[in-house]
Amino acid sequence: MLDKLPKKQQAEARALLCEIPYAETRQEAEAKRDGFIERFGKAYPAAAKCLFADWDRMVTFYGYPKEHWKHLRTTNIVESPFASVRLRTSAAKRFKKVASATALIWRVLLVAEKSFRRLDHAALLAEVAEGAKYIDGVRVVEEITDRNREAVA
Repeated sequence: MLDKLPKKQQAEARALLCEIPYAETRQEAEAKRDGFIERFGKAYPAAAKCLFADWDRMVTFYGYPKEHWKHLRTTNIVESPFASVRLRTSAAKRFKKVASATALIWRVLLVAEKSFRRLDHAALLAEVAEGAKYIDGVRVVEEITDRNREAVA
């Protein structure tokens, strides 16, 4: 998105954008988004359009437990293990058999796995997998009514 702004505006825009995912609630994030749009929207509509286009993906983490937010806000968990793999891909190209190159890449990933950071509150993953609903990081318990029972049955 920053590439849609002139260089001298990028530092201010970066600061405003970095505040958005650290808002305590989705409504607060939307208010920060609106502040960004108010500041840059008229002069740089392409930046505003880009923010709106990616908005749902940017704030998806508000629908998960608050304890998991720091893991969900970043792509580092995906990028870090593959950084070491990228270093070895040129070496893997030298292998004559695909199986040998694949074995090298898997071995690099297995070694990297030992230094992976554990997920905070991993027990909440079971709730998420079962379909528990979260709003702003807090679990929403749905009351079971006769209507809901009929819908399930």
